[in-house]
Amino acid sequence: MSNILVQTGDESITLSGPAARRLLDRGDGDAALLYLALLRHRGTVQPRALAGELRWERGRIEAAEETLRQLGLIAPAPPPPEPAEERPDYQQTDIAGRLERSEAFRQLTAEVEKRLGKQLTAPDLGILLGLQDYLGLPEDVIYLLVCHCAERVERRFGPGRRPAMRQIEKEGYAWARRGIDSQRSAAEYLRQYARRQEAAPSYMRALGLGDRMPSASEEKYLSAWQEMGFAPEAVAIAYDKTVFKCHELKWPYLNGILKRWHEAGLHTAEEIEAGDRPPEKKAKAAESGGGAWKYV
Repeated sequence: MSNILVQTGDESITLSGPAARRLLDRGDGDAALLYLALLRHRGTVQPRALAGELRWERGRIEAAEETLRQLGLIAPAPPPPEPAEERPDYQQTDIAGRLERSEAFRQLTAEVEKRLGKQLTAPDLGILLGLQDYLGLPEDVIYLLVCHCAERVERRFGPGRRPAMRQIEKEGYAWARRGIDSQRSAAEYLRQYARRQEAAPSYMRALGLGDRMPSASEEKYLSAWQEMGFAPEAVAIAYDKTVFKCHELKWPYLNGILKRWHEAGLHTAEEIEAGDRPPEKKAKAAESGGGAWKYV
């Protein structure tokens, strides 16, 4: 019988007989394809880091990964790294080996260098490697992360300014904590971020800060308030209360007011006016019959 396989001359991989039998018996094409991709990388990358290479969404690669674990073809999942932990200290040989073996990592490196306008150093490449292997972010998500950080720095400091790789790494940990590890989840986060940025000037005006861009710390407060569901009008009320009490804008104090309202379910100006009254005013309102208990 003639050979029907096309010999491409590419680097070969070895699939053992028992592994092939388990995959064939299961009949899961995604699991088989993921296993081949892992073999191609000699098991040096986490399965979820191959989402970009396979062009799969998070749910699809997680399902294939779980199948391989059930078949005993990959090790049990390690506990997710805590963001406070230090990533592995990648050596020059680790980086050189990955660049030699992985076309996808070489392409990622080239695209990041192009976006940042500089050649990445060995420590920079170690950060990229950590984002991929340690946090499990696929190449396409890492590139979106880099672009996001670059655009944020340019918007705040002007054209030509670029983020440091340590800033990108820090934001990568924030993405990992939020579960942003697929192109879909990254795109949704970036859409929400863009909406928050568009609304930021109205919040800054409500705080009496004019039209300037918020600082990094201020941006965290504004984002948190938007996520809690407060419009600029509600923030303006909290601002007035803060200035009345503190005689100036104190962000932590104002944040405390909004957190208290959020816990009480008060978000709109009308809800705040009706629900955030001193005890004596609530008692007088009850006595006057405005929404008071009526005894029969």
